[in-house]
Amino acid sequence: MKLANRVLSLTPSSTLAITAKAKELQAEGHNVIGLGAGEPDFNTPEHILDAAKKSMDEGHTKYTATAGLPQLKKAIIAKFAADQGLDYKMNEIIVGNGAKHILYTLFQVILNDGDEVIIPAPYWVSYPEQVKLAGGKPIYIYAAEENAFKITPEQLRGAITDRTKAIIINSPSNPTGTLYTAEELEALGRVCLEKDILIVSDEIYEKLVYGEKKHVSIAELSPEFKEQTIVVNGVSKSHSMTGWRIGYAAGNRDIIDAMSSLASHSTSNPTTTAQYAAIAAYEGPQEPVEQMRKAFEERLAAIYPKLAAIPGVTCIKPEGAFYLFPNVRGAMKKTGYKDVDEFSEALLTEAKVAVIPGSGFGAPDNIRISYAISFSQLEEAIERIRRFVESKTKN
Repeated sequence: MKLANRVLSLTPSSTLAITAKAKELQAEGHNVIGLGAGEPDFNTPEHILDAAKKSMDEGHTKYTATAGLPQLKKAIIAKFAADQGLDYKMNEIIVGNGAKHILYTLFQVILNDGDEVIIPAPYWVSYPEQVKLAGGKPIYIYAAEENAFKITPEQLRGAITDRTKAIIINSPSNPTGTLYTAEELEALGRVCLEKDILIVSDEIYEKLVYGEKKHVSIAELSPEFKEQTIVVNGVSKSHSMTGWRIGYAAGNRDIIDAMSSLASHSTSNPTTTAQYAAIAAYEGPQEPVEQMRKAFEERLAAIYPKLAAIPGVTCIKPEGAFYLFPNVRGAMKKTGYKDVDEFSEALLTEAKVAVIPGSGFGAPDNIRISYAISFSQLEEAIERIRRFVESKTKN
């Protein structure tokens, strides 16, 4: 039987491919260090686990409203008010099965065949595929490393056509760790207002920002920006709850209503127990969030200079998330590998270090390294990469 064209056009996930190969080698007894993790290496905080257990003991195991429990929506609204000074109504919030599925649902309700979505590259691997699944066309703007992987208003203006429906802004970014400033967001937002294109602001790494930097939501910069923006967020990264699958969107009521209608025919509702856990995540103590952030910041400070010192490797120091995105063009040239996929494959099979090739993120000269693993493993992994490059260097 022939499969649907929409799935035949999908690009396989490079992240999943590398992860599968790494697990295969581990099963064979090899000491593989995986640097591909897209999730914190901390357990969900205890008070959240307790809230989930309590909800089950109290019989909260049935369907909920499609768009989420009222109590959870209220907690999300309070979070927006406290963190960004934003005022959302109950009918401007939808809770879904993770931020990934929220994004999928959003594109399904806003895109018609041929509509264009501007995606700054490097990008998270699922953005283009979700746009394509909704019948849309990804339009890439390549953010230069020299500009810290940030696009400019001029680039944005030049990419907009009469088919442009939306732009995705991911700050802090996966895979680069890039963080846009308020001034940079305002400049991009003005172009979006002028051209009347929707801003999809993916803020899932909002709580993981380092140094003196501060996360800014484009929606908080003005009432006009807020009206033009759908904010996507969740508890996965901030509260180490990736497996609980709770994400949400906030924005225009008509869009949120449409997303809820679609969800009513696809997922029914987010998992009930996970919703009660998310309420505890936002209403309970926030110290675990800060402890995790500090741990990532300490790892970054320790490991960044060691990575940047590897011959043929250059790396912009990230300001958020938990990824390093080094340029390995020089290392590939030194070691004789023709592309980043071949280089990453050799790192895995020979050095037993699993990294994600940047080709899947629209950056063929880079690799993504997650520092969401223990410090000792990080040190050993970077040392293995250094030895690999130096031993393979052709004179």
